[in-house]
Amino acid sequence: AWQRKHGCSVKCVMVKAQAWTQTCCTDGYEFDAERQACRDIDECAILPDACKGGMRCTNHFGGYLCLPPNAQIFVTNGEELPPQRPETQPSHRVVQPNAGSSGGGGGGVAGLAGACHVVGLGLKLRFQLHISRNGTGYFHTSSIVFLLLHKVIYKGVLFRAHSLSQSSCLISLPFTTSFVVDVNECEVGNPCQHQCYNIIGSFLCQCDQGYELAPDSISCQDVDECSFSSYMCQYQCVNQPGGYVCTCPEGYQLQGTRMCQDINECETGHNCQDHEMCWNYHGGFRCYPRNPCHEPYVRTGDNRCSCQSTAVCHGLPPSIVYKYMNILSGRSVPADIFQIQATNVYANSVNTFRIKSGNEGREFYLRRSSNVSAMLVMTKPLTGPREYVVDLEMVSHNVMNYRSSSLLRLTIIVGPYSF
Repeated sequence: AWQRKHGCSVKCVMVKAQAWTQTCCTDGYEFDAERQACRDIDECAILPDACKGGMRCTNHFGGYLCLPPNAQIFVTNGEELPPQRPETQPSHRVVQPNAGSSGGGGGGVAGLAGACHVVGLGLKLRFQLHISRNGTGYFHTSSIVFLLLHKVIYKGVLFRAHSLSQSSCLISLPFTTSFVVDVNECEVGNPCQHQCYNIIGSFLCQCDQGYELAPDSISCQDVDECSFSSYMCQYQCVNQPGGYVCTCPEGYQLQGTRMCQDINECETGHNCQDHEMCWNYHGGFRCYPRNPCHEPYVRTGDNRCSCQSTAVCHGLPPSIVYKYMNILSGRSVPADIFQIQATNVYANSVNTFRIKSGNEGREFYLRRSSNVSAMLVMTKPLTGPREYVVDLEMVSHNVMNYRSSSLLRLTIIVGPYSF
C-alpha cells in the first residue's frame, strides 16, 4: 500500500508477517515498483517549458539544469573529473584561461574549460565551451550566462549565482569579474504590456483582470465577457476594455450589476395632464382620463359610470366599471390574471359570466368560480408593447325572470420585456 509519511512517498511491504519495510523517495525521484528502488524523474521530459529564455534543459539526478544551447556539460557525483579530450585547435588565436591576457586590440576567441563545485549540492559541474571576446576586452553576455552558472535547478531548488563559492571554483578567468546575477528584465525594460514577474533566466507576463495573454506571451488582449453567456446581463451586455457593463432599456434602471428594475414614472415624474391619471406599467406609463364616462353615462364613483335613464340606456348595461392592469411580455400560460366578482348579491338569482368583446384572438378565457365570481385566464403568451381592452359581463337572472347585467371594462397593458 502507498501512503504519505513525513513528505515522502512510502511503500510498506509486509515481511515475515510482522516487520514493515519503508522506502522513501526524495523530491526529484519516484519509486520504481519493478526494480524496488527510487528512480530519477526526467523533468525535462515531463515539464513543458522547464527552461525559459532560450535555455536548454539538461536532466540531472534529482533535478535539472538550464544551460545555453552552445554549452557542453559533464556531470559527476563527487568522482574525479575525467581528463579532457584534446580539442581541435581553432583557426583563430586562442587565449588560455591562465594566460592573464588583458584583451589587447583585436577580437579573438577564448577556449575555456574547467569545473565548479556548487555549494550545498555536493556535485561538480564540468564544462567545455568557447566564448568570444570583442575588441574592448569584454566577453559576450550570452557566453558568461553558463560560465558562471547563474541558474541551477537541483531537486526542485533554485540556486542563484550567489550560491557559488569563488574559492571552490576551479576556473581561472583571463579577466577580473564578479559573479553574474540574474538580469531582471522587468526592471531593465519591462517587456510586458501589463504585469511583469522576473524569474531566473527569464520573465513571465501576466495581464490585468479582464484581459488575457496574447499568443506572443507579452501583449494583453481584452476578454469579451459578453460572449461567454447570454445570461451575463438581464437585458444587454456591453463589453469594455478590461470588463463589461450591463445596461437597461428605457423605463428601467440598473439594480445591482446585472438586473433591471422598472421605474415608476408616475412617482418620479410624468407628463400627464390634470384631467388625466398616470398608470405605470413595466417599462413605461400611460395617461388615462380621470373621467372615462361617455354619454349617456355619468360618473358616479371612482372609475364607475352609470346610466341615469332607463329609456335612454335600453339594451345597454346600466353601469360600467373601468379597471387597469399590466403583465409582462411572454408570460407563461395558462395564467390566472384577473378575478371578477359581483358587488350586489340578490336572493334566488343566478349569475353567468362571459367575455363580451376584446377577445377576437381568443387570448383569454373566463372561468366561472362560483355564483358570484369568475377568473379571467390568459391562454396565449402575449408580446408587448400592446394594449388589450376586454369587456367582462355578468348577467343576473332571478326566479321572476328578471334580467340585469353589469360590465367591467378591463384594460390590459403588456410590457415590452419579460422583466
